Amino acid sequence: MRPDIAVLPPRFLRTKEAADFLSLSARTLEKHRTYGTGPSYRKLGGRVVYAVDDLQAWAERGAVTSTSDPRGSVLPAKRHTSTPPAHGGRYAR
Repeated sequence: MRPDIAVLPPRFLRTKEAADFLSLSARTLEKHRTYGTGPSYRKLGGRVVYAVDDLQAWAERGAVTSTSDPRGSVLPAKRHTSTPPAHGGRYAR
């Protein structure tokens, strides 16, 4: 007898599987995780896993309907600088 799919817990994917799901390389997904620009993930023991729903929601944030639309809210996998502090640093006068 097969269990009802509606009562099964959400499926989690390891980094390689999640990257394949998003058509990205595993390294790109790791960079997104490092820079905080990627989909939500969980650490179970020492393993990083992604819920399929989180992957789909993250990909959907980048959806646009034409090239004239503003860019989606998915950032590239690189370090993003925040705005500099208003006080100008330690020795500002």
